[in-house]
Amino acid sequence: MTERDSPADPAGSEPTTAETACFEAGIKFGSLYHQFAGTPLSLESAGSLERAMEEAIENQPHCREVTVEVRRDELEAALDGSTADYTEVTGRFLEVEIVVEYDGCEVVTRMAMEDGYPLMRLESVRGR
Repeated sequence: MTERDSPADPAGSEPTTAETACFEAGIKFGSLYHQFAGTPLSLESAGSLERAMEEAIENQPHCREVTVEVRRDELEAALDGSTADYTEVTGRFLEVEIVVEYDGCEVVTRMAMEDGYPLMRLESVRGR
């Protein structure tokens, strides 16, 4: 009998622990991306914004660790031809790792640029 086939749920509609952990990770990414998209970003503010993003998302349930890195080379390139000394946060400036731990299951997720798009992906699922 699998976790899905429990007597309380013969139709198999209850999510597994791993599925719930993956869902939690998705919620964290949605929150991070949509909460901070459009935030003013400069080379001087990059470090403090990285920490603010990490700390804000780490407040959420089941979130064990968040690492945000502003891609400073990409930011410098964007600012190079600009009259302003800042731009706004978009996915092209961020690399993110989020680790969720839910009921003994660890999920590692990442966001990085792939083919010009900030792709969020599931890296690993360990445990139940």
